[in-house]
Amino acid sequence: MKKLMIFFALIFLIVISNNAWAKISVIANHDHITIDLFYHGSTVSVKGQAQPGSDIVVKITSPDGSQVLRKKGKVLDLVWMSVENLQFDNVPNLYILRSTKELKDILKEQEAVKNKIGYSALKNFAQITPVSNENEKEELWNEFIKFKEKSKLYNVKADIAKSEENGQTHYYTLIQWPYQAPPGIYNVTAYEIKDGKVIDTAQTQINVEKVGILKMLSNMAKNNSLFYGIVCILIAILAGFSVGVLFKKAGKAH
Repeated sequence: MKKLMIFFALIFLIVISNNAWAKISVIANHDHITIDLFYHGSTVSVKGQAQPGSDIVVKITSPDGSQVLRKKGKVLDLVWMSVENLQFDNVPNLYILRSTKELKDILKEQEAVKNKIGYSALKNFAQITPVSNENEKEELWNEFIKFKEKSKLYNVKADIAKSEENGQTHYYTLIQWPYQAPPGIYNVTAYEIKDGKVIDTAQTQINVEKVGILKMLSNMAKNNSLFYGIVCILIAILAGFSVGVLFKKAGKAH
């Protein structure tokens, strides 16, 4: 009986200990983004609390997947055109990172790699084909990052604001959500960092989905492609007719 009581006491202490370490929290104010006809992106603020003296990293990602880019080259020394497909596997379509300071100043490299924090860490997991050597991989990876940043789908900034109040660190960051990000579930992970190590994490999600007529058309294209094609043709005819009427009226006005 005594051994049984000691066992339950240990379990209780473990639970209490785990709860005591769960210090960081994360809240995304805009966790359901809807895409309608007038959608041009959105804003998402992320905030929370952590232990005093901590640094914070916030990472927003889509699930890992594959991306295909076309490599351009000069054909017959005359014309630049696509000459090869490059496939990038194990990479997210969207990767947004915010931190209280530059990553190199707060996080050890092995911790960054372990938690996929930063472009260099992502590169360790990415598979690029075809590629012949590490130098070529480095070059193609840099081009991939440039392309994703230009598309507004990747960005890394050290702009998290933090303050110490009531014995806790409060943090806040505002993110411009790109309209280029497709519908889906995105993970928001907050990392609490001390002495170069991640000591705690918290997670929430952002759901992006089409609504209204866009959702209807999307479902129609997926489930009834013939009817979807007919609707598209009717919309095109109606749009052409409308433009014709407008030009006719404009001509009469002159």
